[in-house]
Amino acid sequence: MSMARRTDAQSSASHVADSHDLIRVHGARENNLKDVSIEIPKRRLTVFTGVSGSGKSSLVFDTIAAESQRLINETYSAFVQGFMPNLSRPEVDVLDGLTTAIIVDQQRLGADPRSTVGTATDANAMLRILFSRLGEPHIGPPSAYSFNTASVRASGAITVERGTKKAVKATYSRTGGMCPRCEGRGMVSDIDLTQLYDDSKSLNEGALTIPGYSMDGWYGRIFGGCGFFDPDKPIRGFTERELHDLLHKEPTKIKVDGINLTYEGLIPKIQKSMLSKDIDALQPHIRAFVERAMTFTVCPECDGTRLSEGARASKIDGVSIADACAMQISDLAEWVRGVHEPSVAPLLTALQHTLDSFSEIGLGYLSLERPSGTLSGGEAQRVKMIRHLGSSLTDVTYVFDEPTTGLHPHDISRMNNLLLRLRDKGNTVLVVEHKPQTIAIADHVVDLGPGAGTAGGSVCFEGTVEGLRAGDTITGRHLDDRAAVKETVRKPTGALEVRGASEHNLQGVDVDIPLGVLVVVTGVAGSGKSSLVHGSIPPKEGVVAVDQGAIRGSRRSNPATYTGLLDPIRKAFAKVNGVKPALFSANSEGACPTCNGAGVVYTDLAMMAGVATTCEECEGKRFQASVLEYRLGGRDISEVLAMSVTEAEEFFAAGEAATPAAHRVLGRLADVGLGYVSLGQPLTTLSGGERQRLKLATHMADKGGVYVLDEPTTGLHLADVEQLLGLLDRLVDAGKSVVVVEHHPAVMAHADWIIDLGPGAGHDGGRIVFEGTPADLVAARSTLTGEHLADYVGA
Repeated sequence: MSMARRTDAQSSASHVADSHDLIRVHGARENNLKDVSIEIPKRRLTVFTGVSGSGKSSLVFDTIAAESQRLINETYSAFVQGFMPNLSRPEVDVLDGLTTAIIVDQQRLGADPRSTVGTATDANAMLRILFSRLGEPHIGPPSAYSFNTASVRASGAITVERGTKKAVKATYSRTGGMCPRCEGRGMVSDIDLTQLYDDSKSLNEGALTIPGYSMDGWYGRIFGGCGFFDPDKPIRGFTERELHDLLHKEPTKIKVDGINLTYEGLIPKIQKSMLSKDIDALQPHIRAFVERAMTFTVCPECDGTRLSEGARASKIDGVSIADACAMQISDLAEWVRGVHEPSVAPLLTALQHTLDSFSEIGLGYLSLERPSGTLSGGEAQRVKMIRHLGSSLTDVTYVFDEPTTGLHPHDISRMNNLLLRLRDKGNTVLVVEHKPQTIAIADHVVDLGPGAGTAGGSVCFEGTVEGLRAGDTITGRHLDDRAAVKETVRKPTGALEVRGASEHNLQGVDVDIPLGVLVVVTGVAGSGKSSLVHGSIPPKEGVVAVDQGAIRGSRRSNPATYTGLLDPIRKAFAKVNGVKPALFSANSEGACPTCNGAGVVYTDLAMMAGVATTCEECEGKRFQASVLEYRLGGRDISEVLAMSVTEAEEFFAAGEAATPAAHRVLGRLADVGLGYVSLGQPLTTLSGGERQRLKLATHMADKGGVYVLDEPTTGLHLADVEQLLGLLDRLVDAGKSVVVVEHHPAVMAHADWIIDLGPGAGHDGGRIVFEGTPADLVAARSTLTGEHLADYVGA
């Protein structure tokens, strides 16, 4: 009786522990935030919206999530913290009520050739244990099935110090599953010699076609003076020995004109200087050469499975681990269900749960062997989510960066259910998002703006979705925007014939892609859109492909260096001041000596995330003090790099700073909606959509006839989509053909021609389910896309 009384008393007066139900942020000033103060309800779903660059990421990632991580680091012992730099506290007055933050961002998964969907999740590890227990014939421990582990054998003596020393003979061996030929990459690379030289010419006639290897400079003197071959003899007349010396000779000391030099064959030399570097970080002309000269073929020994012979031979019910990884995940889950073995029952349950999570999140069409670098931003993000779906943690803050990226309207409702499930487990879910479909499920909305960059950073609205609709903010006004299907469509000027396309899951597709118009290729995630577009439109002259691949720039890269904008700016500075252009590069002579031009000093924390602190000498400006005395149009180089694209476009248009070459590039950046980005902002801090639009701006200068764009609306606010459509129209009106892979209904409605793939994903897709004008698609409502588009335009 007394027990019951006590429970009643407790429930009537709510416990003080339950009163902490808000995350309070007061006075946030990170990046462009202007003293933002908000209160976010816990255990609810809060969506942050606003135009690109309005400060959403600064508030959610750089303030709330960053502080949560900093506070967790402070719970470690002083000893451990001594190895970790102090994470600087975000610029904010009060941050209250934080819980542990788990961040699921859009950073692409590493593009390491040995990283696959299976290794990025726990699926591969579990499969390896399964095969090491049940595989017939038994070949060894789980490492014997791993293509990341090489087989090792060693023997030698070890000395044991006990009383009198004695040596013990020992042999050591480890069985790994790595294919010895391709070293677990699945591909072997070769060099196409015809791209290195023209064998009908002699060296002195300019036979070498490698960038930078002209006979006018040092290379000419080395080849002329080394004495290994005659520089006036055509290469096809070389003896076998001479050709070997030209191509493969190991580093050899030689003397030319009394100077000691080292001669090395062409192949090892370019292998070190060009081929071993990250291809996206190379200069464009060198990148083009590497892409021409390197040929990749499937490894003949393991047939692309990456595994050694033993690992391929060990099977369960006739299926090897290579077969299992090659299966579509939804089929693999079925196969695992059919394996009954009590000794590994807990493992089978865990593996099945992981594989079912893939299907649930709409990734059942992937296979575990798919290289993680080939996933789109949205797919990579959903792969990261798999880990959290089965998690037993509650009262955690999950932070998502546009989880609907790359999702067809049909798949977005599945993603919404997932977000709601995470919330219903008692977690706080914070989502940065632009899609009205996801904004609609929010319990609480925070709209930032009103503009981008310096014009943003304020809270324009905070409240319910209904309140946002009724409010007068840019997001509120555009929330119910519905594009109408075009009355008249442009007539094609020709067609690209695709016949029998069977790349990945395409099932012998025949389609004519009209030229001279705006074509949208659509379909659910995994239906084969990218395979059709990138696999069937050959990357020949005149085709400009802007894919979703990450821009792999270092933290020194910024929009000015990536677009080539910095070159004309440096030259303009050098010309006005009568000094050399290299002074105006933070990666060259003008760099601040303390931070080497990075502007920040990095502390590497080994297994923890590294930390950056602003360089005290140059105060983050990246240049030596003497360089900042040189001015152009009254501004020094660091002030120019701090300008936004819009300001810089005005600055370089007229007056002393007029630089037509720079002005043209800035115009293109403004066209793709990046007017608010500053020229010197590190590429690593741009969002996925911003990086893609930066690529688009860079490629617009290419002399292309056909533009192939992969989801250009990624990360674009509803209001900015109109600007992008205007840009696509201008490209078409200038006589270009534009092919866009896109899910955004506004872009579909604006198309001249739609190609819809499906009906499902993976092996349930790969067929053309509709081709025609948007109006016909809406009228027919015959496909998933047709139904969603009809609902969107209100037909």
